[in-house]
Amino acid sequence: MKTLLPVPEIAVGADRVDKIGADLAALKEAPKRVLLVIDRMLSHGGVGKRVREALATTRHETALWDGLAGKPTGAQIDTAAALARTHTAEAVIGVGGGSALDVAKLVAAIAGATDSVERYAFCANPLPTIPLPVICVPTTAGTGSETTHTAVFANAAGKKAWAWGPELAARKAVLDASLTTSLPAPLTAATGIDALIHAVESCTNANRFEANDVIAHAAIRLIARHLPAAVREPQNLEAREGMLVASCYAGIAINNTGTAIAHNIAHALGSIGKVHHGRAAGLGLRASLPWSLSASERAFADVAEAMGGPRDAGALPGLVDRLIRAVGLKVALADELPGVTPERLAAEMALPENEAMRKSSARPSTERDLHDLARAVLTAS
Repeated sequence: MKTLLPVPEIAVGADRVDKIGADLAALKEAPKRVLLVIDRMLSHGGVGKRVREALATTRHETALWDGLAGKPTGAQIDTAAALARTHTAEAVIGVGGGSALDVAKLVAAIAGATDSVERYAFCANPLPTIPLPVICVPTTAGTGSETTHTAVFANAAGKKAWAWGPELAARKAVLDASLTTSLPAPLTAATGIDALIHAVESCTNANRFEANDVIAHAAIRLIARHLPAAVREPQNLEAREGMLVASCYAGIAINNTGTAIAHNIAHALGSIGKVHHGRAAGLGLRASLPWSLSASERAFADVAEAMGGPRDAGALPGLVDRLIRAVGLKVALADELPGVTPERLAAEMALPENEAMRKSSARPSTERDLHDLARAVLTAS
């Protein structure tokens, strides 16, 4: 089914976060009591201070949850949801990377019920139908969580779990480049490559359709233009804003079509070792592109053109490899995953929780294909 899903209202501009209180007041619910979910690293710095001051100016009663350090767990989300209930929050604001935004969306979805977030993992049960309104303020340009209906967390077994549905949609996204200038170059690179892979996979997988391709190609053009500058010049607000918009577009694109085999590889790598998701996705695409091209050469040729190259599918692997290396992402993984064999990685790729990404690939994969792709990732240099 080819459907362009609803998109949150999107506000773009440097220092735009200073109007967050007015954004809340403009919601139809006109909430006064708010839960602020923010990355711990940002909470007591300039970003957290700016958000709290903006909310104080509009006299919003704000409860703070900043218990996130690293990837969110189901237990952390349940704790934040309990705070939302105690505070009788009428809205949630998420500030930070994709993990903080995912927590904010999940808390808003489950705060009106009493069950643990784990009840909703993998759509085992429907999400509550009346979520709190959410405003998402990304401080990284990668996941596009502000525009997706998906949220990720680690379950009690330590495995990555997903929840998805329109109940997880943000009401508004605020893209403020001034909040991203302190992001270190390696994270700027990794998150930017994550956004690239979202866009590339959304317009080349089995679910792609032309109306959505327009959004994905726009994201790809912005990333090819702005990511190197954002990595080299952290205070370059034009490049930073370009990347925020690109990430947002890429999130819209995957919300309509999903991802594919590169993300299957990335999730498998993330389960086995501590490889940043954006880098893992980039390495997954780099390894899988030569295998994937034959399934949809026209679609991949369009991506090559959007990246600034010739309209030739065969040119795309080189374009992707050059961009990954140009922004400083290390390609070799062997010294980081000692003892991990292609057989082990392929087995992780074949797990049920990674099946949807595998099935969305334009080229169907056999067990042998998974092994060959795993070997290509692990032996890259």
